[in-house]
Amino acid sequence: MLIRIALAVVLVLATWNPAGISYVQWALSGGGAIDAGKALVGLLLLAGWILCVRATWVSLGALGLLIAGALIAAFVWWLVSVGIVATDHRTFTWIALVAVGVVLGIGMGWSIVRGKATGQVETD
Repeated sequence: MLIRIALAVVLVLATWNPAGISYVQWALSGGGAIDAGKALVGLLLLAGWILCVRATWVSLGALGLLIAGALIAAFVWWLVSVGIVATDHRTFTWIALVAVGVVLGIGMGWSIVRGKATGQVETD
C-alpha cells in the first residue's frame, strides 16, 4: 500500500508542482512547442492518471473519496492547529498535491485491503 501511495504522489508531483520541476513547466518551456519526447512523457503521465483515477473510483467510489478527502483535510487541520504546518499559500499547495496523491494511492490499494479483510474479490 505504501508503494502505491508513493507512486501516486510521484505521479501527481511529476505532472505539476510549485517548485518548477515538472512536466507542465517542461512542456511549456521553449515557447510551448511539443516535440516527440514531451509528447511521449505526456502520454505516459496521462496513462498513469487514467489508471490511478479509474482504480480509485472503482475501489473507493464517491463516498470513499469523500471520506478519504475529509480524513486528510482533518489531519492537515490538526497539523496546522498544533503549529506543525505553516499556513502560507505555497505550503498548502504542496499539501493539496500530496493529498491528491495519497487519495489516489489509497484508492489503488483499497481493493487489496478489502479483499484480505473480507475475503471478497473485486472485479470489473
